[in-house]
Amino acid sequence: MLKLTRSVAIAAIITFSAITCRAASDDKASRGLLERIMGDKSGQFVVEIVSSDQGADFFEIESLNNKIVIRGNNSNSIAVGLNHYLRFYCMTSVSWFADDPIQLPEVLPAVPQKVVVKSLCENRFFLNYCTFGYTMPWWQWRDWERFIDWMALNGVNMPLAITGQESIWYRVWKKLGLEDNEIRAYFTGPAHLPWHRMLNIDYWQGPLPHSWLDHQENLQKQIVSRERELGMKPVLPAFSGHVPYELKRLYPNARINKMSQWGGFDTLYRSSFLDPTDTLFRMIQKEYLDEQTKLYGTDHIYGIDPFNEIVPPSWEPEYLARVSKTIFETLEQVDPKATWLQMSWLYYYQRKDWTNPRIEAFVRAVPQDKMVLLDYFCERQEVWKLTDKFFGQPYIWCYLGNFGGNTMLAGNIKDVGEKIDNAMKNGGDNFWGLGSTLEGFDCNPLMYEYIFDKAWNLGISDQEWIEKWADRRAGVADENNSTSWRLLYDSIYTGTSKTGHCSMINSRPNVNKQERYAKIGLTYNNKTLLKAWGEMLDCNSIERNSYQYDIVNIGRQVLGNYFNDLWVLYKGALKDKNYKEMQRLRELMSGLMNDIDELLRTQSSFLLGKWVADSRAMGVDSNEADYYEMNARNLLTTWGDRDQSLNDYANRTWAGLVSGYYLYRWEIFFNDAEKAVKSGSDFDYKAYVDKVADFEVKWWKECSGKYNDKPEGDSFRIARKFYDKYSKLICASFSNNQKMH
Repeated sequence: MLKLTRSVAIAAIITFSAITCRAASDDKASRGLLERIMGDKSGQFVVEIVSSDQGADFFEIESLNNKIVIRGNNSNSIAVGLNHYLRFYCMTSVSWFADDPIQLPEVLPAVPQKVVVKSLCENRFFLNYCTFGYTMPWWQWRDWERFIDWMALNGVNMPLAITGQESIWYRVWKKLGLEDNEIRAYFTGPAHLPWHRMLNIDYWQGPLPHSWLDHQENLQKQIVSRERELGMKPVLPAFSGHVPYELKRLYPNARINKMSQWGGFDTLYRSSFLDPTDTLFRMIQKEYLDEQTKLYGTDHIYGIDPFNEIVPPSWEPEYLARVSKTIFETLEQVDPKATWLQMSWLYYYQRKDWTNPRIEAFVRAVPQDKMVLLDYFCERQEVWKLTDKFFGQPYIWCYLGNFGGNTMLAGNIKDVGEKIDNAMKNGGDNFWGLGSTLEGFDCNPLMYEYIFDKAWNLGISDQEWIEKWADRRAGVADENNSTSWRLLYDSIYTGTSKTGHCSMINSRPNVNKQERYAKIGLTYNNKTLLKAWGEMLDCNSIERNSYQYDIVNIGRQVLGNYFNDLWVLYKGALKDKNYKEMQRLRELMSGLMNDIDELLRTQSSFLLGKWVADSRAMGVDSNEADYYEMNARNLLTTWGDRDQSLNDYANRTWAGLVSGYYLYRWEIFFNDAEKAVKSGSDFDYKAYVDKVADFEVKWWKECSGKYNDKPEGDSFRIARKFYDKYSKLICASFSNNQKMH
């Protein structure tokens, strides 16, 4: 009995010590966050780490002895508490971009009465493989540091963390006998690595430089360390079966299959898959995880996605079950605490192939609660409703909201809120949390803050939430600004994002058909958005960077929508062979594109030059800088080779792209169309497309590095100038189009 008591006492001491160390670590992390966010005002805060009686994350805020006291059960909850104070008391937004300043009131306001907020779900997931290509490939630690702080402030505690894996794979493939050039050529260019990691493509724009491998490895160490400090569990990758086909030379009996072609890429770029039942699979899994854990540690949750948007070697449920069962066994043999996280995008995107019997076979072959599914695109289709709640395996409800980094106002905010409420109520015991799987950081930041706020019992209606959002964007409670955001909430943010979502500015001109990735998809009329823009421009406070971002963001959409109307008129004039009207409309459309470019140049978030400069900064010499710039330009335009089927998938209305790329394509079209009408000949569409395709490839291969990477001009003044210039024209255009229809 004495031995048992002593054992219990020792265990209690060890547990107490662990809790004490954890609390000290959380306190230190919270103080660091405060200093980064609040600067010299951080000393006005007191942080207290306290235990949770109900097991759920929570925070408290109150004013005591002229200090702002924030309590929480861990550093993540403290961060959410700080953000709550900033947003609801200081009227301050913290952007996810490092270049955006954090603008605070001169005097920090007191909290009139104690605030207590508890979380409604334990797990809050963020990111998508694609985000690491469409937004993050050129980020340095400065960018990651702000973004990780943003995630903590918004309660994210389960981020995807796939940076730096190529340096691990390099070691593994080298150990297995592959040569340096073989390995680095197998990797794609940096911006395309997410699709390499998902088994979609190999070799495109390789070989990857050694400097990239080293840089990303060091960066990943910083990323996962800071994420863990702030109460997050980084989701690291594991082996899914993706191998270089060159392994076949060294292991001729290995069951390696070339996978189906993807994205219109030539067969040369097809990926290769090692059957999980092959003995080599287990060895590779162990080698990779051992090396990764040594460098980056582990939180025992791994992202594995073997068949995303590609065809598996067999559709037989027995085969699919055998694959998933074996993959998990190889994972568990290395890490007995392992949990497998899988995106369920393919169950939506390839629904005809991924039937319920196949899905059930795949997910149920993994032990209960050891596979977690990300319900990837819930604003459009909740897969949990199609699959009997993923046949009992845990799942996370996710809002996607953006494809390819497209810069289009979109988001069905009311519908999303109702869907989340329903999932929390009726989603079953295996509803595991909330998340977002955006492909690129975009022009709709409110949607992502809204999603993560739904994970907490704030006790306010959505209407109140949008009012508070309006206040913190302007830094004041202004009726004009509030009216604008109410209009946006009620009438504009009513539709989901789509692939290739854009104004016609960003599309190849085509009178014969709509280009695949050119979807206007408006759910409102432009006069309503024009009114919202006008109300926002009448705000009495114009100093906040977040406000200036909004007036530029909304302005480019208003003007882009007007361009769509002009395009309708131009097509009519071309059909009627009205040369004079075509010239008039051409002048209007070209001028409009230049004006939009001028407006966009005032915001760093909307600069092609910043994307290019950041890519070039990765190079250790001019040759590498040119290589990175070429890869950066390629992703935004043709995506792959000439006439690639993913052409314009990542289109964005950015300064530099509008005037330096999209306008040139339109000029080619205008010249050929007017030449045909003037000469009385038919429009030679094939010759025109050849010219455009030649221009597109030439553009992304020309690496000048000359684009301006700094904002220029006053956002408010220029937005007001173009509002005044175009508002009457837009109203007239709307009326004319109504008559035409």
